[in-house]
Amino acid sequence: MKFVIVTGMSGAGKSTSLKMLEDLGYFCVDNLPVPLIVKFAELSYEPNSELTKVAVGIDARTGLSRVESAFNELKSAGYSYEILFLDCDDDVLIKRFKETRRAHPLVGDGRVEEGIRKERELLKYLKKNASYIIDSSHLLTRELKSEIDDIFAKNKGYGNLFITILSFGYKYGIPSDADLVFDVRFLPNPYYIDELKQKSGESAEVQDYVMSFKEANVFLDKLDDLIQFLIPNYVIEGKNQLVIAIGCTGGKHRSVTLAGRLYERLSEKGGYGIRLEHRDVYKDSLRR
Repeated sequence: MKFVIVTGMSGAGKSTSLKMLEDLGYFCVDNLPVPLIVKFAELSYEPNSELTKVAVGIDARTGLSRVESAFNELKSAGYSYEILFLDCDDDVLIKRFKETRRAHPLVGDGRVEEGIRKERELLKYLKKNASYIIDSSHLLTRELKSEIDDIFAKNKGYGNLFITILSFGYKYGIPSDADLVFDVRFLPNPYYIDELKQKSGESAEVQDYVMSFKEANVFLDKLDDLIQFLIPNYVIEGKNQLVIAIGCTGGKHRSVTLAGRLYERLSEKGGYGIRLEHRDVYKDSLRR
């Protein structure tokens, strides 16, 4: 029996995640009042129940003042469960509420910022005890679906950390959300090779040129080793989102190549959500 509690910040993707779980064969109930969770678990775990996979959505509107006692009851009764927590940066949540013209459920016509503050306080217990935390701040819907599939369909290990590997060009500025920044401008620049100038690091020709230098391979090995050391320590510290930025002059050749190679290595190891983004790869061509 799989019994999943789906919760998190309003606007972070809780309802969307429930729909995705429903597509995976889960019997889903949204906005179930917290006092009813134990009763619902009793019904779900009955020997003659036909339910094998259940997902229950709860949020700040469903009586969270009693959430700790309810979960203690579940534990005492021997009902196993998992908590999926959907999180998101405050500024992204504010933008989403403005774009949809929705009021925050905790403040009505009041300020969204205040609603977010109150909600974070109410959800502290659930986030602290979450089995999985997905930060949707920079996720597309298909990327969120991939995370849900990895956890609940493919049963992959999940480290509550989502990694973004981001290539960029220094001429366009360092990404403001980067946690780690690495400069690969020490490598020979394909821009000065006529047949490579108009191509990007997404092409095999540019990749072969960049990786033909010993320094590029040594850098990649050392960077991979550093990231493998840092990731579990970030998880212990409670970090659930990591942005690794790799930059070159224009963000088109060297940084794109190295970001892609690092993405391949981390993807092979698995255990964490991961995405690759090339911020500036086409900016030069757009400017012409």
